[in-house]
Amino acid sequence: MLRCMRTTLQLDPDISTRLDRLRNRRRGALKDLVNEALRLGLDRLENPGGTSPPYEIPIAPGEPLLTDLDDIAEVLAVAEGDGWR
Repeated sequence: MLRCMRTTLQLDPDISTRLDRLRNRRRGALKDLVNEALRLGLDRLENPGGTSPPYEIPIAPGEPLLTDLDDIAEVLAVAEGDGWR
């Protein structure tokens, strides 16, 4: 049977501040936040070579200004205006 362990931690000031900010944003209990942070940190420490999810580039709405980027003069004219020269 697993039991909860009750302990006292002495946190560095920067960690304490970050926990307070996050707790206020989430409106949750400090115990729950510390447990979540420890789980995530321990997972990363136990598996340092683990991969993070790939970054996805957000797609801007609308149509592209140019479909052909081979004409550098046209690209510069669109990007910086006709007076780019």
